[in-house]
Amino acid sequence: MKSKKVIQSHRVPEDIPQVRFIDYARQIFTIIPSRQGVRKAIKRGEILIDGKPAEYGRWMQPGMLLELIESEKKNPKIFSLKFEVIYEDEFLAVINKPAGFPVSGNRFKTIENALLYNIAISNEADALSLPKPVHRLDALTSGLLIIAKTTSARIELGKQFANKEIQKRYRGIVMAKIADQGTIDSPVEGKEAITDFKLIESIPSLRSGWLSLVDLWPKTGRTHQLRIHLAGIGHPILGDKLYGEEHHVFQGKGLFLCAVELDFLHPISGKKLNFQIEEPSKFRIHLEREQERWKKFNR
Repeated sequence: MKSKKVIQSHRVPEDIPQVRFIDYARQIFTIIPSRQGVRKAIKRGEILIDGKPAEYGRWMQPGMLLELIESEKKNPKIFSLKFEVIYEDEFLAVINKPAGFPVSGNRFKTIENALLYNIAISNEADALSLPKPVHRLDALTSGLLIIAKTTSARIELGKQFANKEIQKRYRGIVMAKIADQGTIDSPVEGKEAITDFKLIESIPSLRSGWLSLVDLWPKTGRTHQLRIHLAGIGHPILGDKLYGEEHHVFQGKGLFLCAVELDFLHPISGKKLNFQIEEPSKFRIHLEREQERWKKFNR
């Protein structure tokens, strides 16, 4: 029988505090993006304790060997979706994710299933058979997304995210006239969540009163954090069906939110990397049209 490839292993130290496996694993296997992800990995039999499938509630004991193994599922069919590759080497890639597609999941039309249509398998010894996104963007959000191509890169990038060492900047259009700058510090689903924002410009709008173009820096990574935070202070993101208002959703225009900048260290060389893109053209087009309509009405 062919042995399963071990992605990451960990020997529980002697001074381990009293903790159950489900909580401990989240700290150790940082390449798994969430507690729910750990649960799914356990259910699929991808985490072993001393060579046997892990159990959620098992108490950790000194000397236990924890192993994260490669999934046995076959690589999915490749989704022929073309997108822009901003950067690529043997260890990672940075892509410009198009809006309207989930990063991963049970559907066929995901960014993960389109990766091999756009980037190459690594030639490194620890190459992943299928490159993996190391963080998420909402399906409706476009912009910069980091892809790991090797196991070592995936682990190191996971650590950077866990330690909040990767900085992300988003650009969005929000409703109404927002303050010049500020910090939103309010929990999301009971967990700490912090977002910094800065106004770029505000324009009058017949339909919306005012619209504001803003830069956003999430300091934590909660699901829908930016959308929840902006809606919570009375400035929902334009086009947000879930947290905004229905009459501010435009058919075929989607959500006006894009990840425009990433700042992190190369997982192998340690070199500082910075990537920036412009926001989608629909942002400027919409602002200019709204401003022109307002001017015509107010002549």
